[in-house]
Amino acid sequence: QVRLVESGGGLVQAGGSLRLSCAAFGTIWSISDMAWYRQAPGKQRELVAMITTGGNTNYADSVKGRFTISRDNAKSTVYLRMNSLKPDDTSVYYCNAYASRDYWGQGTQVTVSS
Repeated sequence: QVRLVESGGGLVQAGGSLRLSCAAFGTIWSISDMAWYRQAPGKQRELVAMITTGGNTNYADSVKGRFTISRDNAKSTVYLRMNSLKPDDTSVYYCNAYASRDYWGQGTQVTVSS
């Protein structure tokens, strides 16, 4: 079993920055890919960025060049650095880890004001 605990969300003005963190607990040795998703009200959950154990990354087109995903395997933590935030980035952000199945964090709210 894997438990994910997110932190770092909040309210920021457009153009500002935030860093989200997600710490993994439990059977962390079984985790392979980790990712961040987001879900805005009335919309489907969408992939924001993912990172493999080896550090390969993939981003949604809407965040390329603005967001950076990274992970510290020693700390079992994944980060999402978000720069040049836009009101459209307002969502609940969820951490995801794959360890034979998908595990999800509780979500953290990010609100970007115009």
